[in-house]
Amino acid sequence: MKPLTRLVLIGAPAAIVATAVFGGSPKGDDPIYVDPWTTETTADDPKPDEAKKPKTDQELIAKLPPGLAAPALKERAAQIVSSAENSTLNWRGQYANIRDVKDGNGYTAGVVGFTSGTHDMLQLILDYTKTHPKNPLASYIPALQEVDGTASHEGLDPGFTRAWQQAAKETDFIKAQDDARDKYYFKPAVDLAKMDGLGTLGQFIYYDAMVLHGPGIDKRGFYGIRESARAKVKAPSELGGKDSKDDKASKLKAEKAYLNAFLDETREVLRTKKTLNDTSRIDTAQRVFLKDGNMDLKLPLKWKMYEEDFSIEH
Repeated sequence: MKPLTRLVLIGAPAAIVATAVFGGSPKGDDPIYVDPWTTETTADDPKPDEAKKPKTDQELIAKLPPGLAAPALKERAAQIVSSAENSTLNWRGQYANIRDVKDGNGYTAGVVGFTSGTHDMLQLILDYTKTHPKNPLASYIPALQEVDGTASHEGLDPGFTRAWQQAAKETDFIKAQDDARDKYYFKPAVDLAKMDGLGTLGQFIYYDAMVLHGPGIDKRGFYGIRESARAKVKAPSELGGKDSKDDKASKLKAEKAYLNAFLDETREVLRTKKTLNDTSRIDTAQRVFLKDGNMDLKLPLKWKMYEEDFSIEH
């Protein structure tokens, strides 16, 4: 049986995944948008313009601040993730990188560590081959289909790593990796974090967990971790209240409590994995940002990853 890591529901919109897995709309959906059609009005109150009412989750999300999706913050997020995945802030230097890190997922490669054992590498190459049928990786698709869900290199050695590096010289394959990262991991994680009422730091924490654990629905996948956290602490979007200073303070407190619970859950999954149990990305990075109250990931940022110091000053 293939592991439920990145294999499940890759690329599905966050709200669709939540609906399919847990039934109904995401629990944190309603409170982040105050619907003027459900509030009491008087005869003197003007009726809001019907056309302005969000009709889909994406319209609702589009009305929220960009958060981690803002270009400068997305760059910042890429650097922090790269410090964990590749021990460098130079995330743009990783497109051609490929190796077996002995984590049970076969080859790990590219900008966010697509792996031969968890379907996302196969999906990336399948999509790329549709528009670039003669690319150096196309001939390895049958072998990737065979090893999907395993740590095996059968049919990939000895030429696959060279083929990956050759493909990564092409700007179109670099773009394909960026597009896959955004489709499989960044957009679903950031959108769902917004629906859960989380700010920039929370959106990053979701994104990093999605990259690390994949969009799996079992207890070791992202959606399973999220549900475990929500069973213990309510997400900020589940809390009501008026827009006042006191309410903003209580929402901030609630957001921190929820993120601590989420980090506890993802840390436990990391801690108990046989091949991937270093918890630096939580203990000496994300938890540090949260403890400092840096909910917007403002600069300067300083953290440790695997006992190595990292910083982004400007």
